Amino acid sequence: MTTLLYDGSFDGLFTAVFEVFEYRYKDAEIISRENFCKENMFADIHEVITQNEKAERVLNKLEKQIGKQGIRELLKVYLSEDPELENLILSAVRQSVQHPEENILQNYADQDMLKISKISRSVGRESHRMTAFVRFEKMQDGIFFAKIDPDFNVLPLIRKHFTDRYQDQKWMIFDLRRNYGILYNLEVSEFFYPEGQLNLNQYQQHFHDDEKNYQVLWQRYFTKTNITERKNLKLHIQHVPKRYWKYLTEKW
Repeated sequence: MTTLLYDGSFDGLFTAVFEVFEYRYKDAEIISRENFCKENMFADIHEVITQNEKAERVLNKLEKQIGKQGIRELLKVYLSEDPELENLILSAVRQSVQHPEENILQNYADQDMLKISKISRSVGRESHRMTAFVRFEKMQDGIFFAKIDPDFNVLPLIRKHFTDRYQDQKWMIFDLRRNYGILYNLEVSEFFYPEGQLNLNQYQQHFHDDEKNYQVLWQRYFTKTNITERKNLKLHIQHVPKRYWKYLTEKW
């Protein structure tokens, strides 16, 4: 078996897929360099250098067969961080080549396509919940800051939502687990990657005075409007799972 090592990027992955066909590897697996087990001394290694042109050729060909929605499904698989994501995507491309007249992602009788569908739905639900449960906090410099810790790498999926919705203020959303974020400066939203880890204790010291007052008022509002006799914790958890409570000011 030939092991293709790539840099972990989306374009790098599709460059690797291109080279599977370019070099006619029949028995191949794709692994990011970060996840490759170096102890595997006998692996037949093929080093992939990311080339956007090759990635674009694969994606353009795929889009004609599975549509933009299908490409988005594969993007969600990539963002899922599933251990099998590379080879699920390779399987989808291979089957698309074998059956050019079909949208192979709809072939749920195939185990790989079924898993792609399940992963895509899970990532989609997580990104939707992030748009609902993100809470911004005003900092001393006027930027509205939100911290998240999602199960999947959904920042690329929610970027457009927040850019379209909050165009009149500077904001930042930071993924604590993956240590990167999105920064909007009233003109464009861009990804940023800090050198060190975010210190949550220090960041709370930089709250704007108004933010502290707003949090107290918000918590007081929820306390006062709560009707104890109508409390249904089971239903509440069904709609707002406990793992999202850490984002909600009213739950602190």
